[in-house]
Amino acid sequence: MEELIIELKKKIIEVLNLEDVLPEDIENDAPLFGEGLGLDSIDALELIVMMEKVYGIKIKDPAAGKEIFKSINTMAEFVSKNRTK
Repeated sequence: MEELIIELKKKIIEVLNLEDVLPEDIENDAPLFGEGLGLDSIDALELIVMMEKVYGIKIKDPAAGKEIFKSINTMAEFVSKNRTK
């Protein structure tokens, strides 16, 4: 799971062009939206596209997306259970 967490952090930085952010700067339980990493709704769309491309996961329900993208840990848990790639 630790490997997946690091991979997700790197993918988020790459997909969202977070130039001044390193994987170790992102706390596993910190909120990704709002106070934590400060992502917005456009970033959420980018993350949904990344999840589909990289892990073969389609997120159809926006409410579910809100829970999935709560933190790196919640993303990693969801990916490990639902990935098809």
